Amino acid sequence: MAFSGALTLTDLNDFITPSQACIKPVEQTNKPEPQDLGAAATQIQVDSTGSYYEVTANGGSSSTSGQNSKQKLTTAEISLNDCLACSGCITSAESVLITMQSHTEVLNFLESNPPRSSPSHKVPVISIAPQSLASLAASISSTSSQTVSLLQVLRRVRAFCTSALGFEHVYDTTFARHISLLEHAREFKERKDGKGDGKVPMLASACPGWVCYAEKTHAEMLPFIARTKSPQQVMGTLVKEWLGAKWGKRPDEIYHVTVMPCYDKKLEASRQDFYNEVYATRDVDCVLTTGELQLLMQEKGWDLSMSVPGENLPSRPHAAHLAPGDIPTSLTADASEDSTFPELLAHPGTSSGSYLHSLIASITSSHPDPSALVLSTRTVRGADYEEYTLTDTTSGSVVFRGAKCYGFRNLQNVVRKVGRDAGVQVGRGAAGRMAGLRGRGRAVRRGGASGADAGQEDENKGYDYVEVMACPGGCVNGGGQLRPVQTQATPAATAETDAEGFARNWTDSGVRLDNPPAALGVDEPFPAAPVGPKWGDKEWTRKVEAAYWHVLPTPPPTPPAEPEPQADGVLGASAKLGLAEVEYADELAGKVLLEITGTAVPQDKQDSVRWTNDLPRDAEERRKALFRTQYRAVESEVIGLAVKW
Repeated sequence: MAFSGALTLTDLNDFITPSQACIKPVEQTNKPEPQDLGAAATQIQVDSTGSYYEVTANGGSSSTSGQNSKQKLTTAEISLNDCLACSGCITSAESVLITMQSHTEVLNFLESNPPRSSPSHKVPVISIAPQSLASLAASISSTSSQTVSLLQVLRRVRAFCTSALGFEHVYDTTFARHISLLEHAREFKERKDGKGDGKVPMLASACPGWVCYAEKTHAEMLPFIARTKSPQQVMGTLVKEWLGAKWGKRPDEIYHVTVMPCYDKKLEASRQDFYNEVYATRDVDCVLTTGELQLLMQEKGWDLSMSVPGENLPSRPHAAHLAPGDIPTSLTADASEDSTFPELLAHPGTSSGSYLHSLIASITSSHPDPSALVLSTRTVRGADYEEYTLTDTTSGSVVFRGAKCYGFRNLQNVVRKVGRDAGVQVGRGAAGRMAGLRGRGRAVRRGGASGADAGQEDENKGYDYVEVMACPGGCVNGGGQLRPVQTQATPAATAETDAEGFARNWTDSGVRLDNPPAALGVDEPFPAAPVGPKWGDKEWTRKVEAAYWHVLPTPPPTPPAEPEPQADGVLGASAKLGLAEVEYADELAGKVLLEITGTAVPQDKQDSVRWTNDLPRDAEERRKALFRTQYRAVESEVIGLAVKW
């Protein structure tokens, strides 16, 4: 599908396909020797098969030998690393030639992986994001009369991956997210205390689409983006550094696959920051989307709606069944007993990781008088742009102000606001084009209010933190999620709007919608198109969101046994079991921190170590090396089809 050369990122709400700057049609690996200045210029010809040939202007060969009339050029492939270095697009990897990040690559590895008895055998591990499980759960609930929880879906996916594919270990990524949230809060405190070179407001870093956008369009925002790794990359560190040591395996002896709701996670995993040069391996070897996992199941004939033995057992390790300090010390190689990490840890807040809410909870718990703090919310532009203000009722001062910002349209407003409040010149893109006009007017208003009281100053207080996600609706609406399930199709010929909701006269546009098979020369009817938009359907997103919070789209006849979230996604006080599991996760995180950083602590004090504790200098440096990353501005000069760096 071709796009206009005038189409740019800021003209769209979100994902775009690569522009002309991303195309690398050929590469010349056998360059000819230099010719005299009077020699004829060379040209590129394309034959009927699509092959490229280099010839001279007079038809002769560009080779000095003169024996061949044409010199065939090698076709170049665009890898994910090429895509990361490109300035023509930011988040859509769908149209790029992804050769090393596909379900086919996973199957090829599993088929060629030597048996366990072989010294060259690699341990295959797969980690699944809870948003992907929610998408699968919503799909099952919409196509059958049964309702399933995320835990049931996880158990069924684990059964499929171990029995049908051959994975030895299957985990969800919620414990990795737990560690990411702990490190996130620690980094925020460092910035507020003036430590390090990071700036405030701190912007979330878990969304690779947002990170790519900032690196290529708004380099001035990079100092504000958190350095903490995303849950996917933290999981990669845990699997290859911590679990690998437990299993007696080097990082290059483990093959780690993740299942994510977003195509951009493929780009994130391929970043050079997450490549171990010592062992020549990545923290995450391959990333599959939710849709690709479903495709694997279809190819293997696996029905996810069918129950599996043990799917209704409580999550492992179950905090309620453990005595204080009873952390499992032995790890089993049996894939059916992957009890190292807690299963499906709940982090109240948002379905995109709860970064903002976890930070608010951390600030509240560390306040001298938590009962004096009151949290208020304000909707700025729908549910995708909301502000949260934490106020001290005793003094009336604003303790913390943050925002939740999803989708690029809202994101550009946040970029302008952050740049204005921090005194930073906003760069390219729509945010940069509008910064001058809007910023000038706001500067006058702020200057006019210079004599206002402290309460007015608090009202104009800038953000301390922003939870940024590229997709409208957040991660549950990622581009790699399952599409809406068709229930009752509306005749396409009567549709008056397109997939994005704009009015469209299909007949005048030359689009044929009646699709009669006979007229097209086919004997069988075409499959019906999904109801509603292919991506971004708000009703479907709400169903996936409900499945994420364990409130299924098709409620069972009796009240669910699991605690239901409140309207804002925060679990009620009845979720005591979840709190106990979080306490266990905190204790396990402290154990991981000590072991992975090589910190020596007396035996009687090991159980009391938490992620918030300060470690010796060398251990702190290793903590940051393992759980934080860095960013770089990408600058390029596009000349025709070439990109000059």
